[in-house]
Amino acid sequence: MLSGGLPLSISAAELLLAAAIFCLIFWVVRASRPRVPKGLKSPPGPWGWPLIGHMLTLGKNPQVALAKLSQKYGDVLQIRIGTTPVVVLSGLDTIHQALVRQGDDFKGRPDLYTFTFVTDGKSMTFSPDSGPVWAARRRLAQSALKSFSIASDPTSASSCYLEEHVSKEAECLISKFQELMADVGHFDPYRYVVVSVANVICAICFGQRYDHNNQELLDLVDLNNELCIRGPLGWGYQYSKVGKGCGEAERSGDSSCRECHL
Repeated sequence: MLSGGLPLSISAAELLLAAAIFCLIFWVVRASRPRVPKGLKSPPGPWGWPLIGHMLTLGKNPQVALAKLSQKYGDVLQIRIGTTPVVVLSGLDTIHQALVRQGDDFKGRPDLYTFTFVTDGKSMTFSPDSGPVWAARRRLAQSALKSFSIASDPTSASSCYLEEHVSKEAECLISKFQELMADVGHFDPYRYVVVSVANVICAICFGQRYDHNNQELLDLVDLNNELCIRGPLGWGYQYSKVGKGCGEAERSGDSSCRECHL
């Protein structure tokens, strides 16, 4: 009997429904736990929610949240973004150990939805493929950058081709700033700095730079900014299977995606 004098009766259907819900929750929690190979241990980390993991913990400033977690759990910790386990490294020595001394073990990249969406998974930088072709491309890029940082033009005062391109672009950037100050008196330097960095890359790759008012270059910069903020859930959207499924339907009508391919 309940305190109000009403009889307490639970039907068999209600019991089965409650048992089914309990089993479903148990299965979701168990399935969301990362599977660790036998003989190994998972890095320490906070407890996360089923399905969403630590997305609420990261919030709008994940770098601040991760810094606080590293103070509690150490320089190597594990979180989950959605159902995907992610190892977080903090501290200069730890990062140097992983990326330099054990570079071959950490050379892979995650299959992030945004880069797969835009480039069909063929990005040289963010491709999850770390096989022989990727390694050959990386060696080629490293060799080219090394050549630009060592070789120099005998007729130039710069120590190398890279310094020459950077110096010329810096002069153009300063001239642009002076022009803007004379015309409007104030401006946001962010976009102009981004265009200057892009111009250095263009000069190295294509042998020419572009004017700061070049509409094609400005469109690419805008697309890059849009790429950085794509997705309503931020990093969670990158690892979301729902986001990947929606992206296939979104791809056919997404103008920015088509422009990136062009």
